[in-house]
Amino acid sequence: MKLRLLLSTAILPLTFAVAAQAADVAPSAVVEPAGDGVIGRVVNAEGAPLPGAEIVERGTGRRVVSNTQGEFILTGVSGQVELDVRYIGLPSTSQTVMATPGRLTSVTVTMGGGDVTTVADVVVTGVITDGIARSLNQQKNADGTINVLSSDAIGRYPDPNVAESLQRVPGIAIQRDQGEGRYINVRGAPSAFTAVSVDGVTVPAVDPGTRAVDLDTLPSDIVSNIEVSKTLLPSQDADSIAGAVNIKTRSPFDTRRLAVSGYAGGSYNDYGGNDTRAGATVSNVFGASQTFGALLSLSYSETNRRPENIENAWVEGGSSYVIEETLFKQYETQRTRQALTGALEWRPSDQTRLYARGSYADFEDDEYRNTLILGYGDGALQAGATDTTATYTGARIYRGLRHRTQNNEITTLVLGGEHSFDNGMVWDADLSWANSEQTYPHRDELVYRSTSTTLGYDTSNHYAPTYFYGPNSPIFGETATGFFATPGNFSFRENTFRSNTTQQEDVAFRTNLEIPSQFAGREVAWKFGLKYATREVDADEERQRNRAGAASPGALASMWGDEQGRNFGYNLGTQYDKGLVDAYLAAAKAASPRRMPDSLTADYTAQEDILAGYGQARFDIGATNITVGLRVEQTKFDGSALSVVDFDENDPATVTPVNVSRDDTEFFPNLTVRHAFSDNLIGRVALTRSISRPEFSQIVPRRVENTDGINVEYEIGNPDLQPTLSNNFDAGLEYYFASLGVVSANVFYKDLSDYRYVLNYEVERPVGSDTATDSYSTPINAPDGHLMGLELNWQQKFGFLPGWMSGFGVFANFTVTDAEIKTAQSYGGRDTFALPGQSDTNYNAALFYEKGGFSARLSYTKRSDYLEEINADDAGLDLYVEGREQLDFTASYDFGNGFEVFGEAKNLTDSAGIKYFGTRQRTYEYEKFGYNAFVGVRFKY
Repeated sequence: MKLRLLLSTAILPLTFAVAAQAADVAPSAVVEPAGDGVIGRVVNAEGAPLPGAEIVERGTGRRVVSNTQGEFILTGVSGQVELDVRYIGLPSTSQTVMATPGRLTSVTVTMGGGDVTTVADVVVTGVITDGIARSLNQQKNADGTINVLSSDAIGRYPDPNVAESLQRVPGIAIQRDQGEGRYINVRGAPSAFTAVSVDGVTVPAVDPGTRAVDLDTLPSDIVSNIEVSKTLLPSQDADSIAGAVNIKTRSPFDTRRLAVSGYAGGSYNDYGGNDTRAGATVSNVFGASQTFGALLSLSYSETNRRPENIENAWVEGGSSYVIEETLFKQYETQRTRQALTGALEWRPSDQTRLYARGSYADFEDDEYRNTLILGYGDGALQAGATDTTATYTGARIYRGLRHRTQNNEITTLVLGGEHSFDNGMVWDADLSWANSEQTYPHRDELVYRSTSTTLGYDTSNHYAPTYFYGPNSPIFGETATGFFATPGNFSFRENTFRSNTTQQEDVAFRTNLEIPSQFAGREVAWKFGLKYATREVDADEERQRNRAGAASPGALASMWGDEQGRNFGYNLGTQYDKGLVDAYLAAAKAASPRRMPDSLTADYTAQEDILAGYGQARFDIGATNITVGLRVEQTKFDGSALSVVDFDENDPATVTPVNVSRDDTEFFPNLTVRHAFSDNLIGRVALTRSISRPEFSQIVPRRVENTDGINVEYEIGNPDLQPTLSNNFDAGLEYYFASLGVVSANVFYKDLSDYRYVLNYEVERPVGSDTATDSYSTPINAPDGHLMGLELNWQQKFGFLPGWMSGFGVFANFTVTDAEIKTAQSYGGRDTFALPGQSDTNYNAALFYEKGGFSARLSYTKRSDYLEEINADDAGLDLYVEGREQLDFTASYDFGNGFEVFGEAKNLTDSAGIKYFGTRQRTYEYEKFGYNAFVGVRFKY
């Protein structure tokens, strides 16, 4: 139905644009239209567009800024018009235009040519400095607070995906999976507080447990630029408390000629495996007047890793904290990313454009995991346990091999058009479709379990500099000797199978109308818009398990291979043979019974419809630019899950659909002020309001049960969960150097209401002579909270230095935040908590050099510890992620004929990923990924 809707209405922008071009007559307006004007482009000497250029009409002081393709419209001027054009990194220029009354007059302004009057101290030369100039100009001349990453800047870092590229932006930290960036935290806020779009199309999350988008699915080499809006305007969706990220792909009109570029290379990782990456882009414009354009971009990467991992599950054991389970995980993973972007554009005149843009990204993670589990908790804790030592009798050892394949797909398609009328009015509309899908075709595992034995541990050296290495490593149970190494001590325990698919499909229609006018003796740009978006979510999961003795593949030794396990220096013994286990599991799946009701309670469907409208006015008072407006969003939500009571396969009445339906309307007032104290000193203040809606899996009325022996884990939805709202204050001061640089300071405060968090707690119940411990996880709202901080940024090229030293430059930013939430009830005497996902400090520093054809950059990033999960029963079991640092290096040489060689070195600090409970002495997870060295070649025509 949505696809038919998309196709049937795709003609709307085309119909309107053609009609507008034929008549070019605007309807009557309630305000007096401006009438005359200039429409044009700003380009450099090579014809490349210059985004963020400032165009000022000398007589009236009217000011406009070029868009990402260097285009602009200046209304309300006619006759002889003197344009002054400024662009950081190029000499300023002036151009006279004879503007015809009653219509828009076209002009192209070229900067950096030989006939300009030089007033700047630096001229952009080189890829790094060109990327800096593009970013700084767009940032300086924007109405709100934004940061921009150009494709040139992204390409100078060893960042294979969009998440890792964004870690270089002031105030942004990333969350990693096996060493690779996945989610982003903007200004210390949770990842779900940031909306992501591609070419303006909202991207649904692939992970059903969050609204945060897995940015490791999107490779960085498909990007033209990335814009991070840290303050929103009324014309932007309100669902971005922390910020909005818009990823823009390339356009054939970026170059307006046949252009071919690409790269290829390979790498080595010291934790195993070789990587390959390659990409290519081709574009051209066609027709006698070059009014048609087409672009195609391809990207492929394959990453092989063998990270080492150890995890400890801690519980309170009387007067101390003890480990009830230790897991050694030895991974062998292959991750592939494939991406395709394309664009078709038609520009029959400077005033009309039609376009179709699409993107497809596929991420596959194929993973084998040999697991050794020391099940202390299966036995009895002996007296004398301390916070670092314990002994259990009757414990068991588990040995398993899991083969899991995860596939993420993100697809976007947008059809749209824009027309500029001769009286200066601008109308645009687009229809978009986005689809995100996460599939686990299989998560299959074979497990053997030992007979009872005595196990102990000693973590006295839990955090020594030689952590998990050498003689000072912690001692966990037995290594591959004695009882551990005897296959006869193990017998078949179970095989398990899980598969699931979650699909989110979003269709949206959006239209905007901008009207330049005279109002109360002042020039005012009015803008109005509507947007309707509907999203459908479908989650389906299947689980199977077989513990019958007849399902056993035989003795443990019959499934072993030749490889010996080594994890942080521990001898983990002989590992499973992947081929033997895969063949066994493939044959055993059909005979493994479906786990019920688990396979039903995890399923759900949801639909969310959002109708939004806004109005805003932008006007100038001298050097002050003011935008004021209001956005209204109505959200209608319907969800359904299955309730299972005393499940009986033969009695359908034990399975009952449970539905939830909600309707909510919120108002989002906005005041954004930009003031130019001088050409170089810019101040900004914004008062805004924004929203973060609940995760779909949390709001549907479901109750997922996972049983393990007599213990049960419950994941419970909350249909009464409210969206988080935030009233925001932002203020900043930026000083731009003529020598291509900026120093800035921004403060922000977010007053949060109904912040949602996941509450984890346990309940004991008697089971015969034993006691079961049931775990509960449910999302609830905290009534109050805040997030505030200071963001400092300095970047500059030292072009004023003499000789070869003029090639040096620096990037540095530092963000400090403070945040907390106050809960409605007290947990263990606490009702105030840190904001999950918030690091107190986050900073980046980079030193670069660019001279002649050579460029190099040494970059360092670090974030401090942050809270990940709150434990309602015990503060000592709150889960934290330890802050992580990383040092990267890139270098390249451009031969000047379109070819360039480059090299990258990533994670030179060999930093680990660490999580802990309450204090660093209680390590939950320790994982290392190793460094990566990559070499390749780029070409451009």
